[in-house]
Amino acid sequence: MTDSQGHEAVAQPRAAAGVLFFDEADRVLLVKPTYKLSWEIPGGYLHPGETPSEGAAREVKEELGITPLLGRLLVADWAPHPTEGDKLLFVFDGGLLPAEEQAQINLDGVEVGEYAFHTADQIDVLLIPRLARRVHAALAAGSCSGTAYLEHGTPRP
Repeated sequence: MTDSQGHEAVAQPRAAAGVLFFDEADRVLLVKPTYKLSWEIPGGYLHPGETPSEGAAREVKEELGITPLLGRLLVADWAPHPTEGDKLLFVFDGGLLPAEEQAQINLDGVEVGEYAFHTADQIDVLLIPRLARRVHAALAAGSCSGTAYLEHGTPRP
């Protein structure tokens, strides 16, 4: 496939990064965007020149008002969307969010209206299916100190 100038066309995915944080009961922190019905993990699209870990940290600061250190990459997901094109999505381990840091959460009120910690069995009800699969894969990767590569939210061998 070539573009209008005769160059070979290459994928130009939109890249996004999110973070999984946990409380003392091992529940996952989810955020409720003001513009959607479903919940999400903290995160969002990367800015030009921004690395996935930088973008994830920036989004956490913007959405939650905190700046915790982020851990390792849990998931990389090639997840094209029928109407939004190619996407490459990353999920990082935010680890345990201590109570004193939870108390410092200050929602932006523009993009995120609320947050709450949820058990793993609530994920399928609260998240859209593609994100739910990604979060389950991230939880599995975290439990075995691995990193998962996904396509469309499904692990590849």
